[in-house]
Amino acid sequence: MFKTGRRREGAYLQLVYAPARGIPGRVGYVLGKKALPLAVDRNRVRRMLREIVRAARPRLAGYDLIVRLKRGCPRAQFRAIAGEAEALLSLLSPATGAP
Repeated sequence: MFKTGRRREGAYLQLVYAPARGIPGRVGYVLGKKALPLAVDRNRVRRMLREIVRAARPRLAGYDLIVRLKRGCPRAQFRAIAGEAEALLSLLSPATGAP
């Protein structure tokens, strides 16, 4: 996916996507220790991202996705990560697997 997928960049997140091999497509999350050193923070952000992707899932069934956290932020700004994820996912066209 990282070699062949297309990318959308934000301040905090990188979205790597490609047409799904099977319907529904798969989703992976990459949240490293360098970005968020505390496991509790990584888990909180991962749960937030999963919920956002779950809500958008019918539209994104034609994609395999990787959501990667590029850099961290303080806990008080985790909603900024969520807002960015919603914005990046809205850029993908619905269910066709084509951007």
